[in-house]
Amino acid sequence: MASKSVFMLIGITFIAMAALYVSFAGVKAGLTAAVVMLIAGFFFCVVSGYLVGMIGSTNNPISGITLSTLIVAALLMVALGVSGQSGVIAVLGVAAVVCVAAAVAGELLQDFKVGYILGGTPRTIQLVELIAVVVAALVMYFPLLILYKSNIAHGGTGFGDPALSAPQASLMAFLAKGIVGGDMAWPLVIVGIFLGLTMILLQVKSPMLVSVGMYLPFGTTSAIFVGGMIRWLADTLAERKGFHGAQMARFGNVGVLIASGLIAGEALMGLVTAGPALARFQLVETHPELRGRGLAGTLVHQVSRYGFDTLGAETLVMVADPEYPAIRLYRSVGFSDSESQLQAERRPIEDRAGET
Repeated sequence: MASKSVFMLIGITFIAMAALYVSFAGVKAGLTAAVVMLIAGFFFCVVSGYLVGMIGSTNNPISGITLSTLIVAALLMVALGVSGQSGVIAVLGVAAVVCVAAAVAGELLQDFKVGYILGGTPRTIQLVELIAVVVAALVMYFPLLILYKSNIAHGGTGFGDPALSAPQASLMAFLAKGIVGGDMAWPLVIVGIFLGLTMILLQVKSPMLVSVGMYLPFGTTSAIFVGGMIRWLADTLAERKGFHGAQMARFGNVGVLIASGLIAGEALMGLVTAGPALARFQLVETHPELRGRGLAGTLVHQVSRYGFDTLGAETLVMVADPEYPAIRLYRSVGFSDSESQLQAERRPIEDRAGET
């Protein structure tokens, strides 16, 4: 993609986000937030792309990049006298844009590496990446909405609730509210800074993992530990069998694919279980000698109450032929028509033999 097109897209994004920030925090603070977004996004995208290009996508420090941007933006909002809900929203907006930009930059560099190996062209990869980002932004709204509404329906408070924990988002919100609101626990932040410097001086292999483990829920970190132990056992068994370099690489790739499937499967099942609980009636019949006494209506009503009260159902579904007499029964106990289904049938040739 030509540099002129890239700069044009950056300019359009900057103007749109600046207008959004101005609507939240006023002209002065809004324009400052947009400039911070542009500068931080530029430098952090370079850092993200370089690390992913040299090492891999797992080395993309998205959390650190986002929190650094958030702190800088929040301090600038305080210096400009912006406070309250509008200031918090502006700060989170800047951090969110930089977070997404850095993540996309790292993903783009990873795609460039794979595209080079497979013979792809940079222009095609960039165009597909633009389409993918737009589609993902539009699609991801709905899973988040399903999770949020499901948590609210079960008596939760939404994102941040114990049943729908969002540790990174909660940390960002805590920092933004604390700095902009003027009640930030700065001694704890300073202690964390010196703790990080100490671990670097002691040459701890990954200080970032230590810090991430301190704010993630114990259930998450313990699951990560179990996964690490499984990987260690698998590598140990492979070494004992005498696998050489190529075999170890294939063995590791199989483990990565299995782990990726577990992650994707868990996410999909989480959406399935978080969605509205459906219960469907099937094969409701009354003996011909007992019809006309209201037994079927009473049965459907009682079973419906059992589904709502005991099984936790939120929506009851019944599929019935519009010409079938039972549809009057379902309507009489509270069912309403919500959609129509059409069915087409094409019978095998031998079944149509003899027809004209």
